[in-house]
Amino acid sequence: MAAYEKAGESDEWYTPRYIFDAFGVSFDLDVAAPIDGPRYVPAFTWHSVDDDGLNSPWFGFVWMNPPFGHQRTKRAWLSRFFDHGNGIALVPDRTSAPWFQEFGPQADAICWVAPKIKFERPDGTRGESPGTGTALFASGQKAVAAIEGSGLGMVTWRRP
Repeated sequence: MAAYEKAGESDEWYTPRYIFDAFGVSFDLDVAAPIDGPRYVPAFTWHSVDDDGLNSPWFGFVWMNPPFGHQRTKRAWLSRFFDHGNGIALVPDRTSAPWFQEFGPQADAICWVAPKIKFERPDGTRGESPGTGTALFASGQKAVAAIEGSGLGMVTWRRP
């Protein structure tokens, strides 16, 4: 549990609509969609936990806001994301974490989101700012263009 969560509260936190409005793109697939939460993601198809999004087929341009749990979980989702090679992933910006050191260099670009995102609870209310910031990993040219033009924060690029 993160420092900004209280004991007994849900660990379900959803990406607010303004993030998607800033991208100005549609996704073919949301690979880690909430079951009953707000579906602001402009996607044509959603995989929820019931669909086993990590192991279901992925296609097209994907959005991924995976579970923020144990680093083993993040590694599994990010491995699948970069193997797919076409989309945007939202992750905690924990630059010194081993999983971030492993996968950050694989991103074609990274957007360091500022200010911190106030994620939404399942009931639609906005939560407090998390203790850590958020980064967006871009994989593929469409993703790079979307985060570059988003105005959501500073963008850095992978060296060729």
